[in-house]
Amino acid sequence: MLRRFSTNFALFSMFLDGLAVFISLRLSVFFRPSLNNFDWIEPMPSQIIIPAALYFLFPLIWVIIYSTLSIYDGRKFLRAMDEFAMLSLAMLISSVSAAGILYLSYRDLSRAMFIVFILLVYLLCLVWRIMARIYFRTQKTSPDRARHVLIVGAGDLGQKVKIQLLESDLPDLVFSGFIDDNPKRVPNAVSLLGNADEIRNALIEHEVTDVVIALPYSEYHQMSRIVQKIEDMPVQVWVALGFFDLALYHTTIEDFAGIPMLDLRASAIDDYQRMMKRAFDVFFGLIALILALPLMALSALMVFLDSGAPILFRQKRVGENGRLFDMLKFRTMVKDAEQLQGQVEKRDADGNIIYKSEDDPRVTKVGHFLRRFSLDELPQFINVVRGDMSLVGPRPEMPYLVEKYQPWQRKRFAIPPGITGWWQVNGRSDKPMHLHTEDDLYYIQNYSIFLDIQILIRTIWVVLIGKGSY
Repeated sequence: MLRRFSTNFALFSMFLDGLAVFISLRLSVFFRPSLNNFDWIEPMPSQIIIPAALYFLFPLIWVIIYSTLSIYDGRKFLRAMDEFAMLSLAMLISSVSAAGILYLSYRDLSRAMFIVFILLVYLLCLVWRIMARIYFRTQKTSPDRARHVLIVGAGDLGQKVKIQLLESDLPDLVFSGFIDDNPKRVPNAVSLLGNADEIRNALIEHEVTDVVIALPYSEYHQMSRIVQKIEDMPVQVWVALGFFDLALYHTTIEDFAGIPMLDLRASAIDDYQRMMKRAFDVFFGLIALILALPLMALSALMVFLDSGAPILFRQKRVGENGRLFDMLKFRTMVKDAEQLQGQVEKRDADGNIIYKSEDDPRVTKVGHFLRRFSLDELPQFINVVRGDMSLVGPRPEMPYLVEKYQPWQRKRFAIPPGITGWWQVNGRSDKPMHLHTEDDLYYIQNYSIFLDIQILIRTIWVVLIGKGSY
């Protein structure tokens, strides 16, 4: 089920708008001959041929202009009238742009047909948005999509947050309970889930997704302790009317159930950048996956003939915001290689763990070849299409190594992990983990879609050279 403010729904909206333009162009050809009955419209033959390029160009123009005007950023247009007003402006700009292209290229195209086309596009784009709003209003939130909220602090501020949550009209918000060191503050003992030292157990037991820190000003010194206790938990952390940044990630102020709060786990990239990055990943990830299918089939056959099944290696990795996912690779090591991990780990002069080495005895002969040209990474295009990973981003880390992270290193989880990244094109496996993090933070702080493109181009050359690949 699509969520209204999700990246996937934004991509789906782009697809629907592009489809609406395509269908409108086809329908305008169908309707144009019927306009010959009007005296003030020049008669046209029944067989009208529209240049094939327009079927690609016009949807692209509409989607680009809609994106530029943030039409696909749902949070900017919570009210229907605001969205429809911006849609009208976007339609006007798109129509003028399309008319300009026709004037410079296909000037023989019927002006009456173009007007019919514009009206149809506007109608279709408007209708599907109205239907989407009706759909989301009538949908009930399923239990697995509900956001379970735990409030730290049961004082006046915490009680106010609870009341606001219960009175809000957001069906996906569920109040789980309080965490407080003073049980007397909680009128209903059932709502008390424990003290600050028991917060981790409460998060797991009640499947909490959002933690709201609502401590009074006199207890703000406790905030750092609370945040450190849950820094490795896959939850959103909010501060009710907080005033300083304890974030491991990017910090933003957002409206949460009608209360202004600091989001300590906000993504390092804004919603619009995330949408464009996801669109980039889906488009080029699908192309890469299709093009890589022959190589993937050959690599799979080589692994099977060399060491049998399993061909794919699934490994738990830590992704964005500390969430775990199964990363896919072609198996390049002997079976049960993870049980021998301790035998090959080394430490550098500063005590940092180096868990990869060029002479790792667990790597098979075929595995060396696949790693040399990074063919073992090809199945990760599936992770990209599924949304677990991005084409470019910090490399997803293994959980047991993340447990050894220093607090500053956790900032690398502020954006989706990637197949390749800044440190891969500036050293790949030659650098130990602690230097990887510095490069990842550079990428996060300087993110742009153009940097992603630059890294992808450089990755191709790095793979061909084979530098640091083992």
